[in-house]
Amino acid sequence: MKLTEDIKAAISDSVLCWLATSSADNMPNVSPKEIFSCFEDDTIIVANIASPQTVKNIRANKNVCISFIDVLKQKGFQLKGEAEIVVKSSLDFSNMEKVLLLLTKGNFPFATITKITVTNAKPIIAPKYLLYPNTTEQEQIESAKKSYGF
Repeated sequence: MKLTEDIKAAISDSVLCWLATSSADNMPNVSPKEIFSCFEDDTIIVANIASPQTVKNIRANKNVCISFIDVLKQKGFQLKGEAEIVVKSSLDFSNMEKVLLLLTKGNFPFATITKITVTNAKPIIAPKYLLYPNTTEQEQIESAKKSYGF
């Protein structure tokens, strides 16, 4: 599935995402990720920083879900797909590493990268947008700022 411009913009606006994996014996795990980006038309890449359970789970079960939202707009996306662990000896590692190093500025070392080929996407929106359809993003941002003490 090709990543839309809306999905790419939402990824760019998000400071954290949550990557859900499942072990070989179907035990779920959700882990926050700070260093992630779009890569190619249908791919998300994530630097594996202190992520041993995520890596272990993906090696056992490639099906994943990654979610991200703009905490002020309270909109984002849930993406599902198949993941693989890309190691330094892989042909693609260097190109992916360059993208992620721009985000880490070299401060967070990582030896592997999670590459997610997206197969399904759906929007995430705060219930207020559904219950009160006239809610604007600016109103939601102001409401969130008050709630978070900004």
